[in-house]
Formats: sequence, structure tokens, C-alpha cells
Amino acid sequence: MARKPQWVKREDGGWRCTLCPQACLWTDENPLGLCRVRGLADGRPALPGYGRCVSLAIDPIEKKPLYHFLPGSSILSTGPAGCNLSCAFCQNWTISQDDGAPTRYVAPQDLADMALSRGSGGVAFTYTEPTIWFEYIEDTAPLVRERGGVVVMVSNGYVSPEPLSRYLELTDAWNVDLKAWTDGFYSRLCGGHLKPVLRTIRTVAGSPAHLEVTLLIIPGENDGPEEWDGMASWLADNAGPEVPVHLSRYFPNYRHDGEVTPESMLAEARDVFSRRLHHVYIGNVAGGVRDTVCPGCGEVLVRRRGYRGATVGVKEGRCASCGAEVSVVDRTGRE
Repeated sequence: MARKPQWVKREDGGWRCTLCPQACLWTDENPLGLCRVRGLADGRPALPGYGRCVSLAIDPIEKKPLYHFLPGSSILSTGPAGCNLSCAFCQNWTISQDDGAPTRYVAPQDLADMALSRGSGGVAFTYTEPTIWFEYIEDTAPLVRERGGVVVMVSNGYVSPEPLSRYLELTDAWNVDLKAWTDGFYSRLCGGHLKPVLRTIRTVAGSPAHLEVTLLIIPGENDGPEEWDGMASWLADNAGPEVPVHLSRYFPNYRHDGEVTPESMLAEARDVFSRRLHHVYIGNVAGGVRDTVCPGCGEVLVRRRGYRGATVGVKEGRCASCGAEVSVVDRTGRE
């Protein structure tokens, strides 16, 4: 029997999806949700995107990016062909926004087997937006963890509270994309709102799951030092000063044709974020800021070359040099 959708309720005129804040109404005239992986078939709730993987690859975990979770490990990466936001600047629009993206069906058992093969230590649901794949992840994640693997979510954070609570029972680490600090940015460029994303970050931060945050800095859109300071202050208060933040360089893509982020702007942003947060990285540039250092004594905890990391200064969750607790989950799973 085909898997039935969860987080759906009957409503006059159709079926209301409650998985994410978009709350799409599925009708015979508009049978698919915005995400395009959930909707109706023959007038009944269905999952046309269930298990349809848009890509399969084993990547360094640092590429997610996750810098403080099992540094130096590899992980199987996959995702659905869709998204519940419509970012004009999407860097992966050919698989998240294009109806014609090719997919391959992979059964949950098969994906779990792949996740613990060829040096991979688990699965990362990534590339597009994994939270729209609830039923597939709920079926697959326990199989991965039963085999000793980890489950990672690389997400825009646009998910409703109840499904998020269930996700946090199934997953080990998250990287949440915080796209800007204004609701105007989200509504104008992403087709969404800021508040649900902040709620997700706060909830993940308060759970046992590991959390990191990414910001794509777009000149002229989310590049104000006051905005950066507001974001950094909120993260320090709601996720803690130890939360790793990745500042990523923008390149024109999809429907947004702006200036490539100057490296000087990324450096300025890092200075602002670093006033309140201990671990701020610059990515999507040659070189960048990649090593993890102890905020207490400055010794290198994790050394990185490209997308490969090696833990060199962490012992049982502490800095090997000064003994301070550090926010790096090493291979023993201790933080």
C-alpha cells in the first residue's frame, strides 16, 4: 500500500497541508502543493515525490556545511525535487524550482544501506528542502540509525512546530539557512516569512540535535552591519554564542542578478558576527576562514583544507590544550 501523507486535514473545497507554514490547499484544480512533492492523486491525498531522489552523492560533511559535527567524515547526500520557498536567488534552482528535474526512486531500506557504504557514516537530506519529505524521512531515518549512522538535515527551517518535533526525534544534526533579518526580504524574495525560521532555529537549539546556521550574503539585500548585528545578537541569545555560523558568498543565479559578494564584505560581516559569536566561518570562497579554534585559548581544534577536516585539539568534548568545553561533536558523539 502506498504511504499516506501525514499533516493533512479535510477542508471545504479540498485538503489542507499543515506540514509547513505555507498551508497549501490541495484541490482538483490545483492538486500539488508549492513543494510539488505532496498533493492529490485521484482526488485523495498522495505523495508523488515519495522516495524520488533528485541527486545521490557521498560528500565531506563539511560541505553541508557542518564544521562542528563529526569533522572529517563523509555522508551520503540526497533530497527531493522541490522546495516550499521560491527564493529568487536560489543556488540550486534547477532541482528545487524546475518541474523537469530528473529523479530516481530509492526505497528507504536501500537508502539506509547506501548511507553506511563506501565510507559514508549516515545520510544528509539536503540540496533542496528536506522537511517537505516528511513521510520518506520518517521511514528512512530509523533504518539509518539502526545501522549506526547519523541523520542530518540541511534546511530552510520553514516547517510547522509539530512536524519539527517529530523530526527532532529522528535526526542528529541540522544546518538551518537564515536568509535575512527582515520579514520584507523573506516575503519579497523567498515567498515566505522570517518568524517560522526563527522558531525552528530556537527549537533545534533547545533540542539534543546539533545546530549550525548559514547566511548567504547578497549585496544590496541583506548586507547591512546593523542587520548582521541584530541577527548575531538574536543567535547568541537563542542558540548560544557557541553556535557555528557560516557566511556564504553569493553568485548571481536563477531570477536574481546582483553583484557577487565582495570578499571584503564577507570579512566585515565576520567581524560583526564575531563580536557576539565564537565560531564564524567564511565559505564559498577560495581559502576562506575554515579552522575551528578554541574560544578560550586560541588553539586549533579542527584543521581544514578545502572541504576536509581533521580533529587535532579535542579530547572528550574539551580543548586538549586548556580543558575548556567545546562545541565539537567528535567521532565518539560527545560534545
